[in-house]
Amino acid sequence: MATLYLASGSPRRRELLTQIGVPFLTQIAPIDENALPDESPIAYVERLARAKGQAGLAALTDTQDAVVLGADTAVVLDGRILGKPADRAEAMATLLALSGRSHEVLTAVALVSTARTESRVVASQVSFRPLQRAEIEAYWASGEPQDKAGSYGIQGLAAVFVSQLQGSYSAVVGLPLCETAALLAEFAIPCWQSLPDHSQEVAGRE
Repeated sequence: MATLYLASGSPRRRELLTQIGVPFLTQIAPIDENALPDESPIAYVERLARAKGQAGLAALTDTQDAVVLGADTAVVLDGRILGKPADRAEAMATLLALSGRSHEVLTAVALVSTARTESRVVASQVSFRPLQRAEIEAYWASGEPQDKAGSYGIQGLAAVFVSQLQGSYSAVVGLPLCETAALLAEFAIPCWQSLPDHSQEVAGRE
């Protein structure tokens, strides 16, 4: 079986891969994450996911049985990508812009080996209830928005902001598990590897 490497330092992506029972090692390599001129948000996240996987593979000393998973998530409002906030003012402005509105979350996942690269992009719609400036300030003070695309984490304190979600919850967190599992199967990497073997127990009850 191939060895899976995760080209991401995100604890959320590590938790999601662990959730579906897929063992992995971590291999991160830096890439340029700036958008290209006139690049669409969908093209941007897919390009970055593939680039992260390819950079991770290039950083390995032994690539013979290696498969590298790269992923990227973008929060998009009115066609504009909302990245990680540079400071409090930017986070405040972002969350005020998202307040009482729906926005798109795009997450791309890519698997890269020496033989091929495959990727998928998942789009989800997230709606926020109207937010008060005081609660945005309190949310910033919690420290949670500082390393999050769009200045929020749906899996954390910001869950109380979300009035509706259409699409994949795990994709909004950072890794679309349904699509990731399908890609892993194409590379002969099964999910649920950490499940205990109950075959003997079941046989004994028959």
